Amino acid sequence: HIGLLVLLITSFSIAQVKTSTLKASQLKYSKVKDAYNTKWPKLKEDIKVVKINPENYDIYLRAFKDDKKMEVWLKNTTDTKYTLFKTYDICASSGGLGPKRQEGDGQVPEGFYTIDLFNPTSSYYLSMRVSYPNSSDRLLKTGKNTGGDIMVHGNCVTIGCLPMTDDKIKELYVLCLEAKSRDRTVKIDIFPTTMTTENMKVLENNFSKEKMTFWNSLKPAYDYFEKNHSTRKILTDAKGHYFF
Repeated sequence: HIGLLVLLITSFSIAQVKTSTLKASQLKYSKVKDAYNTKWPKLKEDIKVVKINPENYDIYLRAFKDDKKMEVWLKNTTDTKYTLFKTYDICASSGGLGPKRQEGDGQVPEGFYTIDLFNPTSSYYLSMRVSYPNSSDRLLKTGKNTGGDIMVHGNCVTIGCLPMTDDKIKELYVLCLEAKSRDRTVKIDIFPTTMTTENMKVLENNFSKEKMTFWNSLKPAYDYFEKNHSTRKILTDAKGHYFF
């Protein structure tokens, strides 16, 4: 029992060092330091207002391409339900509705991802990488390569990414980095639009059956979150479609 306790304490200590090192290494860069100095004090107070601990929270992002909106949802790590914290405008768009299927198609991916890299020296001010391609994207690609390096970034220009203004990417970067630096997964789901019954009918009337089949595999996750304000693990079947 003592050996197990020592192992657990050691593992926890290593995890603490690893995650605190991420934030410390990021703060060596001027743009990240400026983002923390100018945004984090107010963000912490705003997080407290919605009864969430700014020192220990989960974060979930939902992006809607047609609406050009990025929602930020937060929850205490001990809670099951998220609270809507902020909604940011996506200030430019590229491609049309529908998932990214190959390199160079100019499309923003659609599906279920995480933020897996923080770039403090981005030429687009600050940027965070979306974990595209996922297993569904690899199965459903139409070209030789899926492409990659899909970013949430500043500078308000894009080809196949999710751009914010420099001012707003500061906030989003800090919010996500705080969670990631405590070893929390930063989830980001990207939808073609808000998947209401009305919008699904509009999609059905204007797009191919192939796209609708894919979008119908996204909708259960959208509906579940709308009803419960919590997420579930998403799986991918042999055809590249999502399911619980």
